[in-house]
Amino acid sequence: MKKPNVAILGVTGAVGQEFMQLLEERNFPVAELTLLASARSVGKKIKFRGKEIAIREATPDSFKGIDIVLSSAGGSVSKQLVPHAVKAGAVVVDNTSAFRMVPDVPLVIPEINPEDIRKHKGIIANPNCSTIIALVPIFPIHRAAKIRRLVAATYQAASGAGAKAMAELEKQAMEILEKKKPTLSVFPHQIAFNLFSHNSAIDATGYCEEEIKMVRETKKIFHDDQIKVVATCVRVPVFRAHSEALYLELEKKLEVEEIRKLLSKAQGVRLIDDRQKNYFPMPIDASGKDDVLVGRIREDDTVSNGVALFVSGDQIRKGAALNAIQIAEILLKS
Repeated sequence: MKKPNVAILGVTGAVGQEFMQLLEERNFPVAELTLLASARSVGKKIKFRGKEIAIREATPDSFKGIDIVLSSAGGSVSKQLVPHAVKAGAVVVDNTSAFRMVPDVPLVIPEINPEDIRKHKGIIANPNCSTIIALVPIFPIHRAAKIRRLVAATYQAASGAGAKAMAELEKQAMEILEKKKPTLSVFPHQIAFNLFSHNSAIDATGYCEEEIKMVRETKKIFHDDQIKVVATCVRVPVFRAHSEALYLELEKKLEVEEIRKLLSKAQGVRLIDDRQKNYFPMPIDASGKDDVLVGRIREDDTVSNGVALFVSGDQIRKGAALNAIQIAEILLKS
């Protein structure tokens, strides 16, 4: 692909802002950058590579001449506008749930299934943040000894609900420390000094949307309908890095030291597993980092060939914007 014209759809959100930062950091080649958001942001300017670019309103006619769209404006906006972008000739890397489970739309984590990118028909879906942060560190294990079952307990940061949710966490913490009643506007429950079941809708089975996403997306990304996945997703008072306790049942036994060696060489992963110092992945260390941190690696003797581990990854970065930029970088080479 030639040096592309790039559009960011949803530029004013947390992920949109991270797109901007990563395009600069990674020296992503851009012929012209178009910034798109809702009508209320029109005219606001954002600096990119020394120039100020005015935000335009995102409409069906916004995509003429655009080669790549980095989209993170919410599922309903994506469903409305992405087909127009594709019709105009753009390839859309979409960071919403709108297209993830559409059969002919690739759902891609570049460290796992980059070959699926070439199957796109104008849309490539970015997986859910919890799925990305879980699968990047366990895929090397899956390649060495197929995972039969994954049990996940997530500890999800406020950033997963957007910039306003992060601001609410900060505001509530200050209010509580000042002995004031905390303000609730984004989350249904107090997030500061508290945790609660993930704030997505619960279906008739008792599982929330976030948990169901992890199940379905894992099967699609691994191209394995037989893998068993169960998740419990929890929102915690952390700003921007998700953590997850993961329990794997493998087809064959792998020794802990063998797993450590696999992960120490794995792309997109950093091993943090110091038993002597009791130092393992923490969201404070994962925030702002590209890699997913992995540690607490130990045998789970409650099942055959069981392994337990703990991971932490930046939800805005690898869980969203970075994964999309990595997909776009592969597109450039095609």
